Amino acid sequence: MAQRRQDAERRRLFRSEEPLPLTLSFDWKAVDRDRNPNSEVTFPGTAEILGDDGKPVTIPMRVRTRGHSRRNPATCTFAPLRLEFERPATRGTTLAGHGALKLGTHCRRGSEEVVRREYLIYRMFNLLTPRSFRARPVLAKYIDTVTKTTIAEDMALLIEDDDDVGDRLEGRITTQANIIFARVDQDALNLMMLFEYMIGNTDFSIMVQHNIRLVQTKEGRRYAVPYDFDYAGLVDAGYAVPGKGLPITSVRDRLYRGPCRTPAEWQPYFDKFKGEKTNMLQLVQTLPGLSVPYRRSATSYLEDFYRKIDRPFDVKRDLIDTCQKIGM
Repeated sequence: MAQRRQDAERRRLFRSEEPLPLTLSFDWKAVDRDRNPNSEVTFPGTAEILGDDGKPVTIPMRVRTRGHSRRNPATCTFAPLRLEFERPATRGTTLAGHGALKLGTHCRRGSEEVVRREYLIYRMFNLLTPRSFRARPVLAKYIDTVTKTTIAEDMALLIEDDDDVGDRLEGRITTQANIIFARVDQDALNLMMLFEYMIGNTDFSIMVQHNIRLVQTKEGRRYAVPYDFDYAGLVDAGYAVPGKGLPITSVRDRLYRGPCRTPAEWQPYFDKFKGEKTNMLQLVQTLPGLSVPYRRSATSYLEDFYRKIDRPFDVKRDLIDTCQKIGM
């Protein structure tokens, strides 16, 4: 278990923040046609990446679409992907050791900055806890193997494999259904729920494991680890809308969806977030590829969160009176 943790922590892919050039070739129409949210059918393809010697290396892979709302062609013309590799074929490249990776793609033409904004959120959560997914920006080129044409060239995100997250936490991914708040680690849960509130994200569920992975240790402790933040208010993607039945009209409206806690129980988490405030705001200002208007908007959005957790009235109204007593 300890060796697996060390191997996962040392993955070369996440040692750098520089965008990684990656060319993906597959039958575009075949993959894009499979938009069924329950489908796990994969298609053959290749990933081309520079090897350690600076020469191109072609890695065989299987590829499929993934996700739920973004798999709907009415929402996104370009669905997120899952890439699966034979581990031996990745040796001598930045992908060494990886058997599968999620690829967060641009949703539509002109939405490259949305990908960068989502990367910002991964980095922010990494500041708060190692119980988080790591991500790496990618300069992705997509080639249709049938027509031999380039479908798109755009920014994307390679997101850490579930099993590597499990290994880093010295546990295993579990898919047990109907997990309620009381059955997961409370410290990790509080931190995650306050973070989701801060970034204005409601597009997740522990009970049905939507945009959440559960890691269970050999002692039986379960950690809820979130991913896919493109529907967050802090990202403010043009295609993002609140889920049906939620009492908000915009993803920019914050809505706390976590467990009930007292002000005293919340205070250590408020202190932790305040301790990382400077680093979070610095990320907003320095992460490459973000526009000046977005940097201003994101800073204002985060400052509003910090004002709220400093005001007892706002804490009661937004975090205590709206809490969930069982789970979701």
